[in-house]
Amino acid sequence: MKAVVQRVSEGGVIITEENYSAGIKKGLVILLGISINDSEDEVNFVADKCSNLRIFEDENEKMNLSLKDIDGEILIISQFTIYGDAKKGNRPSFSMAARPEHAIPLYEKFIQRLKDNIGKDKVKTGIFGAMMEVKIINDGPVTIIVESK
Repeated sequence: MKAVVQRVSEGGVIITEENYSAGIKKGLVILLGISINDSEDEVNFVADKCSNLRIFEDENEKMNLSLKDIDGEILIISQFTIYGDAKKGNRPSFSMAARPEHAIPLYEKFIQRLKDNIGKDKVKTGIFGAMMEVKIINDGPVTIIVESK
């Protein structure tokens, strides 16, 4: 499992076909990739790590505060392309990305784990597998990759 974690001043998602939108203010946008090898162990590790990353500035302008410390929000976007392998040729291979029947239950467990960690009202999501317009106003910029293995 890989999570591209971006510290944001604002984030949002719009899915026109579904008439769906969600947004957050200060917090994290997490682009989540799930691999064919992932299990609930990876879900718990990555979700807990994201909840506790100390990447927000304290009063001394040091990255020393977590999402919980600042009462921030999370926007989770599923993104299988994180497992795109472009080492050979010009067309990425997505053979390591989990198929929906494997990925969706893990994605839903990831969402639930974050809700358990920071509060259900603090977690927003896109829609798994939908074509989405994602708005990310990166603060810093700060971008961290969290991987389970």
